[in-house]
This record gives sequence, structure tokens and C-alpha cells, in this order.
Amino acid sequence: MSPTQALAQELISRRSITPQDAGCQTLLAARLQALGFACEALPSGPDDFRVSNLWALRPGATADAPVLLFAGHTDVVPPGPPEQWHSDPFVPTVRDGRLYGRGAADMKTSLAAMVVAVEEFIAAHPHPAAGLAFLLTSDEEGPARDGTVKVCELLAARGQRLDWCIVGEPTSTAQLGDVIKNGRRGSLSGRLTVRGVQGHIAYPHLAKNPIHLAAPALAELAATRWDDGNAHFPPTSWQMSNIHAGTGATNVIPGELVVDFNFRFSTESTPGQLRQRVHAVLDRHALDYTIDWSLGGEPFLTPPGPLSAALQAAIHAETGLSAELSTSGGTSDGRFIAKICPQVVEFGPVNASIHKIDECVDLQSIEALKNIYRRTLEALAA
Repeated sequence: MSPTQALAQELISRRSITPQDAGCQTLLAARLQALGFACEALPSGPDDFRVSNLWALRPGATADAPVLLFAGHTDVVPPGPPEQWHSDPFVPTVRDGRLYGRGAADMKTSLAAMVVAVEEFIAAHPHPAAGLAFLLTSDEEGPARDGTVKVCELLAARGQRLDWCIVGEPTSTAQLGDVIKNGRRGSLSGRLTVRGVQGHIAYPHLAKNPIHLAAPALAELAATRWDDGNAHFPPTSWQMSNIHAGTGATNVIPGELVVDFNFRFSTESTPGQLRQRVHAVLDRHALDYTIDWSLGGEPFLTPPGPLSAALQAAIHAETGLSAELSTSGGTSDGRFIAKICPQVVEFGPVNASIHKIDECVDLQSIEALKNIYRRTLEALAA
């Protein structure tokens, strides 16, 4: 078993369901401290949702040396019904050329590959020109309020320099190395409450049905073209995720309709513009309503540059693939890091099994991923 696989399995065996870290960061900090990293535990959040954060820094050769950051999360989503798994989700299991376990793809294999890549790199380059850093959290799969965002705020206050960041999210689609994420769309959610008047369904003239009142406005919102996107982002989308009204009885007109919806938006639209346009539609339909808004993250984009070029070259050297730069998919902690680091990309294993029963990673890709990270280090940090 390779050192990378061994470390990945040790991490998978720890039941680190958000916000629990289950000792993952302590394990990784010990490996990094042995390499000369100064490691700082930065827990955050209330007692009933305490988040573990780790900041580790190994300065470069000079005070003004650039810094390459590896970022990721040690928490995982719940495994779901354990009886549906073919093996215990927290007992790493090799079967049919794959390593199974919760977090295998998202993203404990990436963390292991990053650490082992740095170990090999420092063994070959004991005094690299660039600084190296790690930022790890146990609150990426959860509300993301006390994890990376808090550490980034602290680093900004300290004036910490960061030049390049690789987030170990599982970005590959068909095979390792086919996709790098160089940005993400923003996420803006809303809970719309439309008020009517409850009444007997046989006497509609004595009631106001909020479902009927809201339906034309919801249809208009669903049909709206919010923007055309651009060369880096698809057009902004608006989707309803939950809709509820009624008392459960079949003969009662409900007094209230509640709709959850979400924008995934490009850099062509701002949260303020989207909120304004939604309110304009609802006002035009003369609805009695309120909206509770929640901004999950603003879009970010890293144009092609030294970081993406180094990573693409490393991928091609290791796999022969020409990696595509993409901004598709959901949000990630890259949105927080992009506020303090000019170049942020995400790269990791195939994402087909993430958050699913029998999450897994191909065994052959484990060493290849480590080698890609190491080659990128060679190009940027040596």
C-alpha cells in the first residue's frame, strides 16, 4: 500500500461528520509539523456546533516569497442507511480496484495526496523558494459559517500573503484530470411566503387562495432569462426547490403558501439586481408576500494564469489529458479564499460517487493525484 493510500484510509476511518473532525486535523498537523510547518488550531462556533479549523504555514526562502496554499475539509456528509452500503462506510475497504468509504472522493483522498506530495517535495527541496500553507476545516459540508470563512477573515486581518490556492474538491468527471474548476457560480436563496385568506373550499368567494394568486408570478419567474452568462459562466438559473401550502384537509383553502427557491448566478448578475427583479415581478402581480433572503456565496473566477497552467501541465505529464477549465457545479470554500488570494482553483478525484452510498475512488488515481500535486509544487514552489 502506498503512503498516500495508507493516509487516505486512516482519514476515512475517522467518523468526521460535520462539524466533527474526529482527530483528522491533529493527525495531519503532526505530519506537517514534522516538515517544519507552524500549525495553529483555530476552533470556532457555538459549543453545540464547534468547528475545527487548522492553519499551517511553512515560510518561503525570503520575506517576500510567494505562498502556495492547499485547502480542503476534513468533514463528510452523513453516510445514509449503513445497511445499504456493501461495507461499513467508516471502515475503508478495497474492492474491485476501488477504495470505498465515506469521504473517499470528497475529499480525504485529496488531503492525503496533498500532504504526501508536500512530504516528497520537501524531501527533494528542503529549502524551497515559495512558502507553503494548509487551510483545513470541518465545516464545509455544513452551514460553512465557522470554517474557512472565519480563517480567511483572520488571515486578512493579519495581512497574510497568499498567491496560489489549490482546493482539493473532487472536480474530475469521467477520469482523473479531465476538469479543473477555476471558478464557481454564486448562490442566492430565498423563502417566499405568500399570504391569502383561509376558508372553506366550497365558498371560494369568502377566501383568497395564495396558490392561485402566486401561480402566474411563479410561472413568470421560472420563465425569466436572468442573464446570458459569459465566456466563463452559463446563464443564471432560478429554480424552486420546495413548495408547501395547505392544512392536509382536502376541503380547506390554505391561508399561506411557502416556496423555497435558489439562484445559481454568474458574474453578469449581482445579488442586489436579482433580488430587485424578483420583487418587481411579485409586486406587479400585487401579491401580499415576504421573502427571507440568504446569500450562500458570490461567484468567483480565476482567469487562466500561472496556477492553472502549472496544474494543467502537471495533469498532462501524469495522465496525458488536457484538463478543461470549468465553473460548473455547486459552491465550495474557494469562494471565501478567493477574497484573499488572487488565484484559486479546485482539483481532485472523480466526483461520480460523492455524497452517495458506496462512495469510492479508483485505486490507480490515488498515486496519480499525489503526483499531480507534487508536479505542481515543482513548477511553482521550488
